[in-house]
Amino acid sequence: METATNADERRTASALALRSGEAAVGTFVGLGSVPATEICARAGFEWLLVDLEHGAGSEADLNAQAHTAARFGALSIVRVPTPDRIHCSRALDLGADGIMAPRLDTPEDVTDFLSHLRYPPQGDRGVATYHSAAGYGLVKDYFENLPRPLAFVQIESDEALQNVDSIATIDGVDVLFVGPRDLSSSLGAAPSLDDPVFAAACSRVVKAAAENGIAAGILAGTAAAVEGFVDLGFTAIAVGSDSSLMANAAVHAVTTAQGLLDS
Repeated sequence: METATNADERRTASALALRSGEAAVGTFVGLGSVPATEICARAGFEWLLVDLEHGAGSEADLNAQAHTAARFGALSIVRVPTPDRIHCSRALDLGADGIMAPRLDTPEDVTDFLSHLRYPPQGDRGVATYHSAAGYGLVKDYFENLPRPLAFVQIESDEALQNVDSIATIDGVDVLFVGPRDLSSSLGAAPSLDDPVFAAACSRVVKAAAENGIAAGILAGTAAAVEGFVDLGFTAIAVGSDSSLMANAAVHAVTTAQGLLDS
């Protein structure tokens, strides 16, 4: 049975793995469903990407999802709709362990984003304690013991790819995360390692991350796709999503049952 201590230890270990470029397996959570979040955390995913850019959920679902993930030992990383100060601050106040920022193309974009994750004077995150992350004022020494939020920077365009070496050197970036479909579309390539243009782009991201001691991450649509990304050097790999895992399992169940009934 998962205890609070065990869950906290798992989360601490996962955060350390992500910060140091070691293996950490996650999945995307886009249904806005607390039960789906619990299932993914109980299954053993180390980090859950709560997708507020493309997912069906909203900030109204986020607090319960973050607490549920934490209860079962998973980190909650929130992909905000836009990486502005308000969206980042809201997600952190609601309990997120980190933020994934979509479509950051330049070092200036990344520096601006990172400032939203830090309280003044280092950044511009709004200062308050009457929110969930601070226990609504009941967490003692909240500011003194606050862990630095994990920062996932998405590489999703040709411009970001051309700037990836500079982006990777910026203090506070933890993960360079490839958005396969956005990046491949920007490059006029297929989102597959069989396409040499996309494969070369992925290798460039991995190299930039490795040279700066941070993680390279990517979304693998299926478990079968993971091996190729691991071989290339990715370590922060998300495997599918709550919706795709359920959809694939549903199709498999229906196909199997129909096959048996029709035989």
